[in-house]
Amino acid sequence: MEKQAITYELLHECKQTGARRGIVHTPHGDIQTPVFMPVGTQATVKSMTPEELKEEVKAQIILSNTYHLYLRPGHKLVEEAGGLHKFMNWDRPILTDCGGFQVFSLSDLRKITEDGVEFQSHLDGSKHFFSPEKVMEIENSLGADIIMSFDECVAYPATYEYTKNSMERTTRWAIRCKEAHKNTEKQGLFGIIQGGFYEDLRKKSAEDLIKLDLPGYAIGGISVGEPKEEFLRILRYTTPLMPKDKPRYLMGVGTPDYLIEAVLAGIDMCDCVLPTRIARNRNSTNNIWKGSC
Repeated sequence: MEKQAITYELLHECKQTGARRGIVHTPHGDIQTPVFMPVGTQATVKSMTPEELKEEVKAQIILSNTYHLYLRPGHKLVEEAGGLHKFMNWDRPILTDCGGFQVFSLSDLRKITEDGVEFQSHLDGSKHFFSPEKVMEIENSLGADIIMSFDECVAYPATYEYTKNSMERTTRWAIRCKEAHKNTEKQGLFGIIQGGFYEDLRKKSAEDLIKLDLPGYAIGGISVGEPKEEFLRILRYTTPLMPKDKPRYLMGVGTPDYLIEAVLAGIDMCDCVLPTRIARNRNSTNNIWKGSC
């Protein structure tokens, strides 16, 4: 049996709420869950040193962004520097996202096809193309412990037909990502459950991705501007569909109330740029949109 880079150990689960404690085992150390991941978009958590993250924040894992690192300084340069861990002087676990949300944000600058997404750089307008295979090449080069499969993050609101087609394409892209992933002993590939705000599509997405037997799963495509009631409905519906013996990751959530709701629902991992963005800009959470960051 092939060795898995990422495994999960369930320590305790609350029968009343579904909240749980566990350990995610990675090549760069164990992660006690539930855990919040500070975001180091371009291989640094802005305004903080690695020492501050360890000693003051007690960060166990940080997240970096595939889209931004691809544009600059470039994934090949990071690979030549010894991978993200050496490049950013961080010896604990790292997760890289797939760039799906960033491409989603470039709605006027991108074109989605079955093959992948053509988009224009927000920096200089240059044209680029992300396919599942290209995203795996980038994430393999970056060398994070946990990498994400390529997905499409659907806007809110979206029609049932569009959401269904997008969800099915995301599943096909996940299959291609698994086939293209070349570093399974050192990097664990997580699938991203999509389906917008339609419960039957969320169920179908979860079932199809679970068949791929990936080492972890994420909920994507919520906290994208919908009412809180809708966020909670889909969160509470989708989380129980995810395997109990693998990490559960809710993408792009960072306000205290949403984090508490995520933990109560049985989520293990969350991330957002919100805490450091608020700290840098001295903003109140009352004036910050609670969305994927």
